[in-house]
Amino acid sequence: MSEGGLKTALETIRGEIKARFEAQKRVLSFGEYLDLVQGNPRRYTRDAGRYLKDCMDFFGSYELERSTGKIKRWKLFDLEFGLDNSGHQAELKLRDRLAGNEAAQEAFYRILDGFEREGRANRLVMLHGPNGSAKSTFVACLMRGLEAYSDTEDGALYRFSWIFPRVREGAGIGFATSADELGQGDSFAHLPDERIIAKLQSSVREHPMLLLPRDVRQRLIATVYEGASLSEAAPDWVWTGQLGRKNQQIFQALLTTYRGDLERVLAHIQVERFYISRRYRVGAVTIGPQMSVDASERQITADRSIDSLPASLSALTLFEPYGELVDASGGIVEFSDLLKRPIEAWKYLLLAIENGEVSLEMSNLPINAVMLGSSNELHLSAFRQHPEYNSFRGRMVRIRMPYLLDVHREREIYDGQIIPQIPKHVAPHTTYVAALWSVLTRLRKPDASQFADSDLGTVAASLTPLEKADLLADGLVPARFDADQGKILAGGIEQVELQGSMSSDYEGINGASPREIRMLLLDAAADFDEPCVSPVTFLSRLGYFCDRDDYEFLKEQPDGAYRDHRAFVDVVKERWLDIVESELRAASGLIDERSHLGLFERYVTHVSHWVKKERLFNAVTGQDEDADVDLMKSVEEKLGADDAQGFRNELLSGIAAWAIDHPEQDVDYEALFPRYIEQLRQAYFDDRRGQVGEIGQAIVAMLEDDDTLDEDQREAAQQALQVLVGVYGYERSSAKVALGALVDARYRE
Repeated sequence: MSEGGLKTALETIRGEIKARFEAQKRVLSFGEYLDLVQGNPRRYTRDAGRYLKDCMDFFGSYELERSTGKIKRWKLFDLEFGLDNSGHQAELKLRDRLAGNEAAQEAFYRILDGFEREGRANRLVMLHGPNGSAKSTFVACLMRGLEAYSDTEDGALYRFSWIFPRVREGAGIGFATSADELGQGDSFAHLPDERIIAKLQSSVREHPMLLLPRDVRQRLIATVYEGASLSEAAPDWVWTGQLGRKNQQIFQALLTTYRGDLERVLAHIQVERFYISRRYRVGAVTIGPQMSVDASERQITADRSIDSLPASLSALTLFEPYGELVDASGGIVEFSDLLKRPIEAWKYLLLAIENGEVSLEMSNLPINAVMLGSSNELHLSAFRQHPEYNSFRGRMVRIRMPYLLDVHREREIYDGQIIPQIPKHVAPHTTYVAALWSVLTRLRKPDASQFADSDLGTVAASLTPLEKADLLADGLVPARFDADQGKILAGGIEQVELQGSMSSDYEGINGASPREIRMLLLDAAADFDEPCVSPVTFLSRLGYFCDRDDYEFLKEQPDGAYRDHRAFVDVVKERWLDIVESELRAASGLIDERSHLGLFERYVTHVSHWVKKERLFNAVTGQDEDADVDLMKSVEEKLGADDAQGFRNELLSGIAAWAIDHPEQDVDYEALFPRYIEQLRQAYFDDRRGQVGEIGQAIVAMLEDDDTLDEDQREAAQQALQVLVGVYGYERSSAKVALGALVDARYRE
C-alpha cells in the first residue's frame, strides 16, 4: 500500500473510532447521565448482582435434550460471543468454554435472581467440588461474559470523576463563588485536557446517582421507575447507598464553597463509561489463597495535582481505598481456593456480606460485587468442623460442581482444551476413549435400598459400569433386560442419576480428573515414534498410570465391577474396537446400514395388519395378501421375543403412545426402539462378519505395502479406506493403527 493509501486508511480508522466513541457515550456530564437514567432507569441503576443476571439474560439460553429430559444451558458459558472476526482468540475462547455443568449454571442464576429480590448480593457463592472440576472455568466464563457484555449498549457501565478546570496559565484552578464563572446547566465534563488541572477519580467506581442526597435520590428513582412501569425495587446500592469517604469529603467541601448550590457542585462531575476487564482488573478480579491484603487505604494528598485545588479541598487529608476488592467493584471477585486461607485472614467477609461494606482504617469500603469462592471437598469438609462454620453458614450459598458423568460432555473438555494443543493427527475416538475411562472411574454402584421404587432399584443395581455410563449419556437401556425391566429403567433414568448425588460422598466426588487425562494425552502426543495420537498409545499410557499409587482414587477398593480402574482399561478398549468394527462394516459396502431399519419397518407393517386381521397390498404382485408370518417370526427370533403375540401387542402400544405425543410426525423407530434396531443390526452383521474381516485384513496389508493382495482385494480395500478417511476422519496412519488392533483382537485365526 502506498504512503497516501496508508494515510487514507488511517483517516478512515480515526473517523470510525471517533464515531464509535461518540456512539458509546463514553463521556457525559451529570445532567446527560440523568437523561440516560430517565430513558432506561433499570439499566442505569443496577448493582453488580443485577448486572450479572442481566448479562446472562442478554446472551440467553437454550434447551438441551439429555437422557433425563430437557435441561437449560446458558449461552454465556459457550463463549461464542465475539467469534466472527477474532481469529486465534476464537479458538482460545472455545478452549475455555464450560463443558456440561448445566445444573450449576441454573443454580447460579437462581441465586442471582434471589440477590435481585433481596436488593443486593448478600451471600458468598461457594463453588465446591473435587480438584479439576471446572470451578475456575465457571468463574472465568462469567468474567469473559461480563467483558463482552460491558462492550454492548445494554451493558453500559459508568463511574464518575471530579473535574477541576484551569482558568488561565499559572493561575491554578479557576475556583470562584460567583455565578459568572459557570452558566446555568453548564459542566466541566467536556473540557479538553489542557483546560483541566486536576481530575480525581472514584476508585471504587461508585454509582453517579450516589452524588444526590438520599432523599432527593429516592424521590427521583421512584419517579423514573414509576414512569417506566417497573414493578421491582431499585437495588440497595443506589437506593440507600452512600458515597465513600473521599468523595463525600470532596462533595461537602464543594457544597460549602458554593454555599449549598448543588448544581455547581455537580458541574465538576464527569461521568465516564468503563469496561469490565480481567487483564486490567476492572470489575473482574481473582484473589488467590496466598496471604495478602484484599483492601486498604492510602493518602493521596501528596499528589502534585492536589496542590492546585482550592483551600477548601487542599486542606483536606484525602485517602482512597485500593486492593482487589476495590478493583472488583461493579463486577465479580473470585476467592480462589478460599478455604486454604487461615480463617482469620478472611473472617472480615462475615460483616462485609452482612453489611455490604468492609471496615478499613480510615473509613468503610462499600462493596458492590458478586463474591464467589471456590474450594475442594477436602477443605470444605474440614471447614464444616470449624467452630466458626455456623457463623458463615447463613452467609454462604453452595453450588456443587462434581466431575462430569456424561461421556459426551467429558469429551468436549478434551476436544476443546487439549486437542488444539497437539500438533499431530489425533485419531478418531481417542478423546472418547479418554472420556469413557474417566467417567467409569467416577461412577458408583447404584444402591437398591435408596430407590422408592424397589423394582427400579433392583434393575439399577444390576447395571454394569459401562451400562450405567451409556444410560446416563444416551439413555441406552441394555438389550439384556426384558421389556418390563427396560421400560422401568427407561422411565427411571433421572432417579438413577439422583440416587448417586444424594449423599455427601456423591457420585463425581472421586475419580480421574481431567487434569490427569490431559497429562496422559499430551504425553502420548510427545511420542515422536508414533505418527499419530491414537487410542492404542493412550491406553498404553493409561495402563501404566493405573499402577501408580499417588492418586487417591487409584487406591480405592473395587465394589464389584465398580471402581476397578485397571479393568476399565480393557472395558474401554473393547468398546473402542466395537466402534471401529462398526465403521469397518459400514465402509466395506457389504452391509447396507439402513437395511435392518427397513426390515424393522416392514415387520411393524405386517404386525399391524396381522393384529387388525387386515390384508396388505403387495406392490410387486399388485395383490392384497395376508401378513407374512414367516417374516414376523424371523425378526422375532433375531430379537429374542419368546411371546410373539405379547411382543407384537406391546410394540403397537408403544407406537400408538408415541404417535399421541408426536402428532403429525412419522414414527422414528430408531428413537423409539433403539434396542431392537441395534439387535437387528448386529444380527445382520453376524451373517457377513467373515467377509468384513477379510476386508479389514486387506486394508492393513495394503497400508503395510504387502504385495500379496490380488486386484479384487486391493480394490475393495482401497474403496473401504476412502470411506474411513472421507467419512470417519481417519488418516492412513490412524486407520492402520485402528484396523491393526481390530484384526489382531478379533480376526486372527
